[in-house]
Amino acid sequence: MRRHRTAVAAAAVAALALTAVPASAVDRTAPAASAAVGLGQDAPRTDGTGSERRELRTWAADTWRSFDALVVEETGLPDDNIGGDLDPATRGGYTSPTNIGAYLWSTVVARDLGLIGSREAHRRLATTLDTVAGLEKHEPSGMFYNWYDPATGAKLLTFPTSGDPVKPFLSSVDNGWLATGLLLTARAEPSLARAADAVREEMDFGCYYDPAQNQIRGGFWDTDPQETAPVPGDYCGMGTDVWYTGHHYGAFNTEPRIASYLGIAEGQIPAEHYFGTYRTFPDTCDWSWTETRPVGQWAEHLGVPVFEGALPYRGMRVVPTWGGSMFEALMVPLFVPEETWGPRSWGRNHPLYVRGQIEHGMQEADYGYWGFSPSNDPAGGYREYGVDQLGLDGPGYTSDQERTTFDQPYEGCREGSPAPTEYGDGVVTPHASFLALRYAHGDAMANLRNIAADFDAYGPGGFYDAVAVRSGQVSQRYLSLDQGMIMAALGNELADDAVRRYVSRGDLEREVRPLMAMETFAVGRD
Repeated sequence: MRRHRTAVAAAAVAALALTAVPASAVDRTAPAASAAVGLGQDAPRTDGTGSERRELRTWAADTWRSFDALVVEETGLPDDNIGGDLDPATRGGYTSPTNIGAYLWSTVVARDLGLIGSREAHRRLATTLDTVAGLEKHEPSGMFYNWYDPATGAKLLTFPTSGDPVKPFLSSVDNGWLATGLLLTARAEPSLARAADAVREEMDFGCYYDPAQNQIRGGFWDTDPQETAPVPGDYCGMGTDVWYTGHHYGAFNTEPRIASYLGIAEGQIPAEHYFGTYRTFPDTCDWSWTETRPVGQWAEHLGVPVFEGALPYRGMRVVPTWGGSMFEALMVPLFVPEETWGPRSWGRNHPLYVRGQIEHGMQEADYGYWGFSPSNDPAGGYREYGVDQLGLDGPGYTSDQERTTFDQPYEGCREGSPAPTEYGDGVVTPHASFLALRYAHGDAMANLRNIAADFDAYGPGGFYDAVAVRSGQVSQRYLSLDQGMIMAALGNELADDAVRRYVSRGDLEREVRPLMAMETFAVGRD
């Protein structure tokens, strides 16, 4: 069961967090309480106190320690995950393009925050870039496969944890995060720009873009996977067909938009694609299998008709993600200042989306904590968690292990079911609160402090990956992806948005910012 919070426990959370860091590295002063930031206000980078900055730096130092344990020194490739004691023997034995990108940007953040020196950062980045340049990839597109052995760099054909065969796949979103890490590295470490750009500039995101749908595919196989019902095609003129996923990334507010942005910035994908995905599906009975009936109206941008819809939730109107999770909505703006470039669209939606997550955890489900996103499952394995009602998909991602969902009515098309009277063992992940720091600073800080104080949820590598808040069960592992989101958030928080500044300037701002400025989302409070 959840331990009862007291004022003493809340005040002591800093001491809990600081035990993993040498006394010489940090100030052990307990942090001051942080006032919640109201919706629509500008969130401060910190509360202005030195104690809070020290607390954030401690979290950054410990999170970086997990990357130091995850990475294989000889190759510079991070493993996907590691046990909570940071023993290298507990590494997962596989890595992905996303993990590699996360390690690249986390190394830059560690340097910028003074956790490692410039010389060490250069050495680490150079080792990783040298290995990445030699990884087997799909040469016509320049894209990387989904799984590699971090110890050797070999493409995996057998998955190490199960022994199951791997059909080599090239994911649009995973390659998007690797390209993001490469772009950031080139900007942050000019001496390595040529090496980083040489890899990234060979990556053609147009190879995922389906002009018939004005959307990108989830990815492709370069050999026929047979039973997965692939779609043969050659979108970028490679000269030979590959086998695309049967699905497109059709939802707008999801993490694959980073691949879309990069493709548009490089001229590989047309600007019209920005308006080719769904804010919500149209408000007709043809779409009544989705979460609930949207509100909004039709508009046209660059000749593309767009239903500018939003879903109602707890007195708000929000552009949803696909499943209702935090990282779908807020991983991309770690690198791209969406709410600045699109003040009438993303600038309104991001704070509302965070508010919806907070209200679900603190009021609707009454967990006492919030922050729902795909993570390790404390009961074992990996699972997608979210707020069902903040997702386009009818079933959505649930916030508890019991998969409590709400079949909301779709007005005029189908009836719903009664709302749940209670929820089960809710699972929160700390990286979700770090993603929310910009939009609800005080709430996020309070939530993280409470998670650390109330559970055995903080270890030598920072916050463990997930907590089931009613049973108190903790997933005591660290994941490269989730730790990478935390490092990027802290890099922005403590280094004046350095992570964003490295990535967003130049072609990205020139090509993508005007698109965001065109649109007004149908979001707000009722």
